[in-house]
Amino acid sequence: MLTSCHLQLLREKEMILQTIYKELPSAVSLGFNSINRIRQTATALGKTGLEWVFDGQPSPPVLMRKTFERLGATYIKLGQLIASSPSLFPDEYVKEFHSCLDQTEPVPFNQMHKVLKNELGAGYMGEIFDDIDPVPLASASIAQVYAAKLISGEDVVIKIQRPGVKNILSTDLNFLYYSAVIFERLVPRLQHISLAGILSEIRRTVFEECDFFKEAENIRTFSAFLKSSGNTRVVTPLLYPHASSRRVLTMERLHGIPLTDRELFLKSTDHPQRIIGAAFETWLSSIAGCELFHADLHAGNLLILDDSRVGFIDFGIVGRISEKTREGVMSLIQGMMIKDYMSIAESMLVIGMTRRKVDTALLAKDLEDFYNAGESLAEEHFPVSATDPAYPANMDEPEQILLEMVRIAETHGIRFPREFTLLLKQFLYFDSYGDLLFDMDMMMDDMMLDMEAFTRKLDWLA
Repeated sequence: MLTSCHLQLLREKEMILQTIYKELPSAVSLGFNSINRIRQTATALGKTGLEWVFDGQPSPPVLMRKTFERLGATYIKLGQLIASSPSLFPDEYVKEFHSCLDQTEPVPFNQMHKVLKNELGAGYMGEIFDDIDPVPLASASIAQVYAAKLISGEDVVIKIQRPGVKNILSTDLNFLYYSAVIFERLVPRLQHISLAGILSEIRRTVFEECDFFKEAENIRTFSAFLKSSGNTRVVTPLLYPHASSRRVLTMERLHGIPLTDRELFLKSTDHPQRIIGAAFETWLSSIAGCELFHADLHAGNLLILDDSRVGFIDFGIVGRISEKTREGVMSLIQGMMIKDYMSIAESMLVIGMTRRKVDTALLAKDLEDFYNAGESLAEEHFPVSATDPAYPANMDEPEQILLEMVRIAETHGIRFPREFTLLLKQFLYFDSYGDLLFDMDMMMDDMMLDMEAFTRKLDWLA
């Protein structure tokens, strides 16, 4: 006689079999459409296994990073996610995958020539371009950028999508997504990680990056915002539609110093604070005044022009913030400035999503305990001022505070939407520039001394 326990086990097994029957064919068909891609994956994994055996058994983060680099575009994107998500992944993996934010190995120009020919026609040289430098200015996981000159004389850059990259991304990401769906059904306790949800979001974002028509429209929208707000301190490149397509984007070449070369930038100006401050203020005002904001302004996408203006480039990843989230973010910033923990907790509830009732008072208490614990630890072990060399560098880092606040909110069942994650990531980018380029503590002190002015600024932005 079957007991209720046996019946439950049978139902669970039946559900697992149904899941596999339903999802596996899709995963297989999507993941194995490209036999060549499977061969590449097997080769990369084989090299990783041999390296582990014969190369002194490198640490798991190093081994994983090298494997991702061998596997190409999709996994480099995942590596960039790891490098940009210290709240989700261990520190040793975050640090190791920082190299994925740098340039990748370029594809030879003869392969990129085929893309140009297919997209712009066989006569693109002579009809559209007068000259193209075959050595790329930049090489990323999805596209490469080349310096060129139009037949009309303008200096431009051409962003060319790597051949076959969309098929590789589609094959890899679909296979990984359906595998994650199956895995979460087989191991229900892992559903709280929402691996399938993360991969679904990556898939959507990456496919958007593959459509240069959308990127061109993003640039037009942001340029219109700059013009309407009278902002002349930040610029975006001009577009050349007749020399562009879904896989080729031709833009004005902005001449300047990328923020990745910080030493040269600091030597080139006496007021770096003013320049980076203009970039930050423009980005912040776009949250309130533009239908989109740049969501990938890492150092490589900020160009300091010769006249001290800042060029925003690469609009492949943008965020569109809802009115609800915008109001919540502004309230959150105000609450953080004056240490109003109930206001911070309520703002997090406005921004995030939850499936259960949240005890706002308890969340506020946990946030207050976190702040007080940090201050007590600093006073007990480091009774010095923040300007003293003995003061621990990580004790006051805003990114650590923000990430810990997000972690605390998530323990209370609050899950933050993609738009807030993009905002947080970009804020952390700006904070990393602040550590080297201007005195963030002084800026925060000024705000604390003039809260009325700061509140007026937030009201204006909203």
